[in-house]
Formats: sequence, structure tokens, C-alpha cells
Amino acid sequence: MHTIPRFIKEILLVALCLFAQALNAQSYPTQPIKIVVGFSPGGVPDIAARIIGQHMSENWKQPVVVENKLGAGSNIAAQLVANAPSDGYTLLSISSAFAISPAIYSSMAFDPAKDFSGITLTATGPALVLISPNLKISSMKELIDYAAKNPGKVTYSSAGIGSGSHFAAELIQAKAGIDLLHIPTKGIPDAITEVMSGRVDFFISPYASAINLVKSGKVRAIAITSTKRYKELPALPTVAESGVPGYKWEFWYGLIAPAKTPKPILQKISAEVKRILELPSVKERFDELGTTAVSSTPEQFDKLIASEIVEFARLAKLSGIKPE
Repeated sequence: MHTIPRFIKEILLVALCLFAQALNAQSYPTQPIKIVVGFSPGGVPDIAARIIGQHMSENWKQPVVVENKLGAGSNIAAQLVANAPSDGYTLLSISSAFAISPAIYSSMAFDPAKDFSGITLTATGPALVLISPNLKISSMKELIDYAAKNPGKVTYSSAGIGSGSHFAAELIQAKAGIDLLHIPTKGIPDAITEVMSGRVDFFISPYASAINLVKSGKVRAIAITSTKRYKELPALPTVAESGVPGYKWEFWYGLIAPAKTPKPILQKISAEVKRILELPSVKERFDELGTTAVSSTPEQFDKLIASEIVEFARLAKLSGIKPE
């Protein structure tokens, strides 16, 4: 009686596993899906999860529950999902802060690069450079010139040490070759208040957090951080065209799953999110948030996260931001 060579057995086993995964993906989902958010309700990661979840539920006929798990810069939520079964029923809605964490936390209970699988990018959005009413400055170039003449005296607020707004300002400092003074706060609302009151000189705010204040005249914006001018504020120049060539800063958002989630399931979720993000009503809702709805493949999102982790580590080292 002939025996099957070991390598053929291994090939057959792999083929059987792939076939089983494909069948599993075809029937997915058969139970409620949970999307965990590491931020407060009302922010882009939360709203994006709820928009996507609602449409998923309607199409797939399964409940999609959004759960806010706050703490440690969204790391508590990430740890919860990292430890969840790799079956596609527990997902994490993230922002670019996810890629910042390794640069600012010396000890983490999970590895952002190894413990998750990307599903898709969901949105990107620029930031606005808000300026103090006490400064008689009307452009980014004037701010940079002023900072160059007053090293260490020009202040900027942030949503906290290692936050996206902190890194955005540090990138300006590095590219423009100026010396700024960082004044961290407890969050974006506090950072905006510090600028509006004139206690700090500027703040780089997520677009959605400041656009209504800018439109109502309660705070001034002198530049936007995208590579091109924004359609809602066509007269507002970019940072790159007004004093810092090559500067670009965008907040990004997306969905990830625990590592080892079967690829067919990741691909099915990714395709569904892509469908949702292309709906005119969803695009309009994301526009209202000051973001652009945009999707990607799981592989593309994995590459983006990996490259951003490296870039934030480089910027943290350059700026002297040390892990806590």
C-alpha cells in the first residue's frame, strides 16, 4: 500500500484550510458584530463606526454594536480587540493615533504591528492651523518668521504629549528649522480654548473640531495641512505653500481586526465597507465631518499602518519625544 508523501499531505492540509476559510467567509456573518472604539462618542472614529455599522447591519441582517472603551490613548480598546477571537466578529475603529502609540508608550500589552490585521482605511482629513487673537499675524510665513526671531518663545497647544496635534506641530518645527514651546492640554477642546483665549499662540486642530468655530469667526485659521486647498475654504492656503515646502499632515481613520483573522473574512468586510463609503449619503456625511471617505484593501492598510509606525518613531526621535 502506497503512503502519501509528507509534503503532499501538507499541501492538501493547507488547501483544505483555505477551502474551509472560503466557506466560512461565504456564510459570514452569522452573529452580531462588535466595533470597539477607543475614543469618546462624537469623534470621527466613533461616528465612522456608527455609520458603517448601521449600513452593515441593514445589508447583512445582523446587529452591529459600537462599544466605546476609553483609556490610555485608545490602548485599552486596542488590547481588548487584540485578545478577541480572530473570527471577524470583533473589530476596532482606529485613527492615526494607533500608529503613534509605539513611539510614546514604552510598555504596551499588544504589538500594533503584529497583533492586528488591517481591514480598510475609512477616511482621511486635514487639520487647521489656528492662531491666537493676540498675534497680529495673518499667514503661516509670518508665524514662522516671528518664531525664527523669537526662538523658544512662540507657544503651541496640543491635545497631549504624543497626540497627533503634537506631532503635527513638531513636524512644522523640524521642517521650518524653528524652536517652539509646547503647551500640552487634556484634549482638543482644551487646546482650542487655549488659543481662543490667547494663552497660547497656535494650535493644529483636526478640521472637524474647529471648522464651525472658524466659520463663525470665533477663532482664526491661517493655513490648512493638506497638500491642496480645501473646497470649503478655498481662500485658505496650505502650510506647504505658505512657508513650509513639502509639509503634509492628515489624520486618517480605519478598521482593523485581531491578527490571524481569515483573509476571506477580512476581504469580505473590506468590500462591504467600500460599498458603504461609496454611497452618496455616506460621502456627504463624511464631508460634514471634515473628512473624505476613502477605502483600501486589507494589504494596503497594513502597509500604511506599518509605514506610519516607522515615520512616527523617526519624528519622535528627531523631536526628542520620549516614551512614557
